[in-house]
Amino acid sequence: MVTSKSKVAIIGAGFVGASTAFAMSLQQIATEIVLIDVNKEKAYGEALDINHGISFVGQMAVYSGDYSDVKDCDVIIITAGANRKPGETRLDLAKKNVAIAKDITQNIMKYYTRGVILVVSNPVDILTYMITKWSGLPNGRVMGSGTVLDSSRFRYLLSKKLNVDVRNVHGYIIGEHGDSQLPVWSATHIAGQNINEYCQGPNGILTPEDKLAIAEEVKKAGAEIIKNKGATYYAIAITINAIVESLLKDQNTIRTVGSVINGNYGIEDVALSLPSIVNSGGVQSIIPLTLSPEEEAALRASADSLKAILNEVKDI
Repeated sequence: MVTSKSKVAIIGAGFVGASTAFAMSLQQIATEIVLIDVNKEKAYGEALDINHGISFVGQMAVYSGDYSDVKDCDVIIITAGANRKPGETRLDLAKKNVAIAKDITQNIMKYYTRGVILVVSNPVDILTYMITKWSGLPNGRVMGSGTVLDSSRFRYLLSKKLNVDVRNVHGYIIGEHGDSQLPVWSATHIAGQNINEYCQGPNGILTPEDKLAIAEEVKKAGAEIIKNKGATYYAIAITINAIVESLLKDQNTIRTVGSVINGNYGIEDVALSLPSIVNSGGVQSIIPLTLSPEEEAALRASADSLKAILNEVKDI
């Protein structure tokens, strides 16, 4: 439990926002959580539901409010936005949610005094870039959940394939949180051993076909869950919880969060995910990886695909 006072605002009390508040209350990550939503009754109901179980986990303040409550927040989480509908393109969704995010950002900045803005709404890379620009905050103070969840899915699938504890699997998905993301196989390790070396021993076999299948399964994981249950919210809530803990406890944790990139791998003026040191100030720095030529080319292609969407929405 956090002993010093900490305040978190969650903008959007839908599946993701409400699940995030619930996960935070179970872990006692913050001393104060405020839920903000255009549907005030929904936000109030979610806060009330959590409060009725607070006596079993500890003392904290969970309540619904409005944008004035972002004042003095340590972290402001944006989960609000429209979901992608059948037949709707990624660009259609981007245009819709960029307009929503612009309104949210303007309302936040009326009352903003400090803290990190954590963007979760999709398309997260596009929104992270735009909110960074609109807010005028220093680079890194606005960050996206990026590929933190994708990296967790990647580690989970590797642990299942190789039958090893997921806590001993270390690997990253970088680039876009979306179709052009890529696994960094060159920096994937099992208990300190490069995965290729690990799989040369008696511990397991990982063929090139296996690697392609795992990368594809990570990419399509969200769609698979949506097909079966309608929405994804538990894993992203746990992911947000982990990121916020790194922020509130000033942990200097390495996470593949998204931020605006200027110069890394020759990439400029776009938000995407790279392993980054995260502390109370947001993204402190980006960890340079020695990528293979193929990985570096794929990362640049990912940046280009994001820039193509940015060019379509930058004037909204």
